[in-house]
Amino acid sequence: MTSVPPHRRETNTVFQDYALFPHMTVGDNIAYGLRVKGVPAAERRERVDRALRMVRLAGLDKRKPNQLSGGQRQRVALARAVINEPEVLLLDEPLGALDLKLRQGMQLELKRIQKQVGITFVYVTHDQEEALTMSDRVAVMANGRIEQIGPPVDLYERPANEFVAGFIGISNLLTRDGVKFVVRPEKLHMLLDEDAPERGMTVEPGVVEQVIYVGQATRYNIRLDRGEQLVAVRQNKEAAGEALRYEGRRIRLAWAPEHTYVLDQQQAPDAKPAAV
Repeated sequence: MTSVPPHRRETNTVFQDYALFPHMTVGDNIAYGLRVKGVPAAERRERVDRALRMVRLAGLDKRKPNQLSGGQRQRVALARAVINEPEVLLLDEPLGALDLKLRQGMQLELKRIQKQVGITFVYVTHDQEEALTMSDRVAVMANGRIEQIGPPVDLYERPANEFVAGFIGISNLLTRDGVKFVVRPEKLHMLLDEDAPERGMTVEPGVVEQVIYVGQATRYNIRLDRGEQLVAVRQNKEAAGEALRYEGRRIRLAWAPEHTYVLDQQQAPDAKPAAV
């Protein structure tokens, strides 16, 4: 197989720190790749204007990068990469420097732009929620090896092994009768004495050791009588203070058989993931 030199590969990269040229204007930053390729000036201006409209920065072409917000600089870096019309766009944790609210907004922007331009995005992130939000397919890697690849729902609901289960979201790992399985926190039902479980559910007693309010939901750390510590999550549909009445109380945890997933018995590596 004949290798293609890096400068001839139809790829571009959006770096975590954006790597914009501080002495150039926004327009010149975006047009840089086209200028290197020898694209005529008139065509460069037309394509830069189109790219600015795409990333919703029309009219800012004369500004310097230090006159822009973090989110705007991220869009400039994206426009500079997309304007060359690569076959594949590599994004190396491009939202890592943004605060949470701006990060969430830019996730939607990136999805919109990807659908608009139709380019394959290879998106590297250590943020599990971002990986699930952004992706059509997700790969979980450890030590340079892909542990599982597939749609986000498959990785979350049907993890291939304990490593993937522990990395994507919060997992409750249990072993019963020699079988290891996962139950996600939102699948667990917390029952008080007066509550009856639905037919067919597995029920085990325990004590609520800690209640953690996280805004739209409350997280409960529960110690089962058999020794395992599990996490349950409930949406805050009632007054937030209601959750506190569970702390220190004995309860029963219940889950339905269809909400458990038996893990592959192959052991996952003891390593931190490189990317998602």
